[in-house]
Amino acid sequence: MADGHAIMTPLPRPDRAAAVMKAVADFVHRAGLKPGDKLPTERELCAALDVGRSTVREVIRQLQALGIVESRKGSGTYLLRMVSAGTIHVPLTFDTTHLRDVLLQTLDVRRGVEAEASVIAARRRTPEDLRVIEEKLDQMERVHLEKGTAGREDLAFHLAIYDATHNPLFRQLLEQMREAFERFWDKPFDRPDFARRSFPFHRQLFEAIRDGDEAAARATTIAILDIVEEDIKDMSR
Repeated sequence: MADGHAIMTPLPRPDRAAAVMKAVADFVHRAGLKPGDKLPTERELCAALDVGRSTVREVIRQLQALGIVESRKGSGTYLLRMVSAGTIHVPLTFDTTHLRDVLLQTLDVRRGVEAEASVIAARRRTPEDLRVIEEKLDQMERVHLEKGTAGREDLAFHLAIYDATHNPLFRQLLEQMREAFERFWDKPFDRPDFARRSFPFHRQLFEAIRDGDEAAARATTIAILDIVEEDIKDMSR
């Protein structure tokens, strides 16, 4: 467990999540924690760093996505691999005051990453992967029919495809772009019909992955992202 000389001190107000991430990584390093050791509780981290529980939970979630810690229900959070403030991969930072530019930049990245993820998912998917992907797709379509849009459900669908690659780096990359997407989905240029034209393609993407059709999986992913780009440019004029 922790070395008695390793302490954490309250953080300044700006950039709380990034600062907490670095503080936790530094604490792990200085306290000499090893994989399998238990981290301080959420309550202890909040008190030591003078931050809210929501910030601590966000950081724990990010550390989980990066494969650094594991949360065990009813037990606590445990270290999976060594880390320090100098080596931790801190999530990407976006200037979301220029949301249109951020979204177009992330689309540039998503085209390469997401198209490849769809191909690998079509190659490696298991019956359980297909069950989860279809469940997320059904939920996305249901919310879309009720509300006309389903941004967060769309993100969950794509995350399920990433998980079907059985390569955690794909999910980590999309998780790091999550902030821009979540802020965007709260109010997509005041247009509830944003990217509506792309929804039928999601069913086609699932079917391509189910059938192991790598070429169709890639082409359908690109088609979805092309529609998203067209709508971003059109709605942000």
